[in-house]
Amino acid sequence: MNIDALDFTSTQVLLKRNSYTCHQITEHYLKKINEGTHYNAFISVLKERALARANEIDRKLARSSAGELVGLIIAIKDNINIKGEKTTCGSKILSNFISPYDATVIRRLEDVDAIIIGKTNMDEFAMGSSNENSYFGLVKNPHDLTRVPGGSSGGSAVAVSIRMTMAALGSDTGGSIRQPASYCGVVGLKPTYGRVSRFGLVAFASSLEQIGPITRSVEDCARILEVIAGHDPLDSTSADVPVPKYSMSLTKSILGLKIGLPEEYYGRGLSPDIKRQIDKCIDILEQQGAQLVKISLPHTEYAIAAYYLLATAEASSNLARYDGIQYGYRAQSVPDLEQLYVNSRTEGFGEEVKRRIMLGTYVLSAGYYDAYYQKAQKVRTLIKQDFDHAFEICDCIVTPTAPTTAFKIGEKINDPLTMYLSDSYTVSANLAGIPGLSLPCGCDSQNLPIGIQILGRHFEEVTIFRIGYVLEQTLAQNK
Repeated sequence: MNIDALDFTSTQVLLKRNSYTCHQITEHYLKKINEGTHYNAFISVLKERALARANEIDRKLARSSAGELVGLIIAIKDNINIKGEKTTCGSKILSNFISPYDATVIRRLEDVDAIIIGKTNMDEFAMGSSNENSYFGLVKNPHDLTRVPGGSSGGSAVAVSIRMTMAALGSDTGGSIRQPASYCGVVGLKPTYGRVSRFGLVAFASSLEQIGPITRSVEDCARILEVIAGHDPLDSTSADVPVPKYSMSLTKSILGLKIGLPEEYYGRGLSPDIKRQIDKCIDILEQQGAQLVKISLPHTEYAIAAYYLLATAEASSNLARYDGIQYGYRAQSVPDLEQLYVNSRTEGFGEEVKRRIMLGTYVLSAGYYDAYYQKAQKVRTLIKQDFDHAFEICDCIVTPTAPTTAFKIGEKINDPLTMYLSDSYTVSANLAGIPGLSLPCGCDSQNLPIGIQILGRHFEEVTIFRIGYVLEQTLAQNK
């Protein structure tokens, strides 16, 4: 049987039947990575590490002592630390940095025998919507090599889409898992803020970002979240909330669930092809017994402005540590300490990162803090309250993941504002801290993937997985 055609759950069944060994499966994916170098999805390929782990896990299988994710081949976005391996964040300033410790999510994955195969390419410091901002070069969309894969987790989404790995981890600060998942035709989840430990995730905007899985199926996504979620004493923002067995609830009926349809997400700027496909999905959910409820999220129009004030302010603070002194890139031949700081940061950071640092520093400066940063925080509260009110009358919210399908490489790179609007349907979930799932739901007239987004209450990933699973299974049957 062709491994490429299978998701992780299906492959694991064959592995336990001795149809394959972990070593054989790992070699298969390493070959796929080697054949797909033109997509530029990986920054580092951990060949020796992956094969050594595969051999170790094969011995566990022989003793019937392997963990619950045995056989999972997973790639890791290169802003998540793995001890002894490079963590570059797609930046020149960290191009040779070796992590001295494991992120919590890495320990949790390896504890249950997942195999890490490599570190994926990304927009520098996760700042971008197209994966054109990486120091290691842009990533190409496998559905059309002239188009972007989305960002900032573009390498992770491409690696899963083109079958270089079974799954990947990404990080989502304003849509950086869901938007590339949509553009590349895969499943991507941003968990509730605090659901997954951020210990070992290189910080961009600490109050917004979450680590989450990118997979081929909703079930794989649920199974990975079961492992990486949960309280972590090493992360003060990690929530001490029980983690359900998500995969055991996927097949529960959605009869009677109320699905909110926000008018603000279906108006001007939405591609007609995407609107038609989302409408078909909404019809499927109604046929499965869900009730449709029209809702309003009135402060949605202010989400992009609020997000890019808050995210850049936090970036300005978080990235102050990269000064060329203790680690990372250091400028040469400088006359004094101040010039060392200036040259190291000027040469080490790319244009988009410098733009955001400067904007963030400006909004935090004396005389502008109240007018910009504090006002953005108030708008954030209003956006969260919009969702709170909506969830009083519905169980989840269904929207498009992005207003368009993947755009051309270079099309928006010189127009930051237009680029930022690519995230107009995703940033609100980060501001409110709620979970969001994107899954593929068809293609547009150019055969480019379309994603549908399902948003839920805080810590209600189980509900959005159930709805996503029903959609996924029905769409597969209707092909």
